[in-house]
Amino acid sequence: MVNHNIPLHTVSTADSADEKKVWELLNTIPDPDIPVISIVELGIVRNVDVEEHHITITITPSYSGCPAMNVFTEDIRKVLTENGYADVRIKTKLSPAWTTEWIKEEAREKMRKHGIAPPENDPDGEFIFMQQKQVTCPRCGKTDSKLVSQFGSTPCKALWYCNTCDQPFEYFKCH
Repeated sequence: MVNHNIPLHTVSTADSADEKKVWELLNTIPDPDIPVISIVELGIVRNVDVEEHHITITITPSYSGCPAMNVFTEDIRKVLTENGYADVRIKTKLSPAWTTEWIKEEAREKMRKHGIAPPENDPDGEFIFMQQKQVTCPRCGKTDSKLVSQFGSTPCKALWYCNTCDQPFEYFKCH
């Protein structure tokens, strides 16, 4: 059994070598909105089921109405087909809903280095939503920041401004 540290996904033991290869291939597919992290690191790939020559991938959208879902589906099919998997099925699972808690820590660090503030908890351990006091700047690491717009370049991000380094940055909204 392969553990990918993604909550709520299951692993089929029908063909563990193929399954491991499929997970590795899926991990090469970048998120179209945050190209420095993969769709696996984002936590939207919920399950890989390999049965003989049939591959079923179960994904969950990161946000309701996420415009990237078609891109995810196309990219999954393309990568798997190009690597010899002819029968690829993609299922969408809506429940339980995706949460930012599923974003792996390594992916959060990649987001920071890319200039996007990943979702963060407040001092009480609760995820910080839109009306929070401040968000940590991914560039300078300071929290002297302010919300500029609840809408960033994509529906899953908000625009913030760091008063310390005088730079705008996007914050990946909590969900």
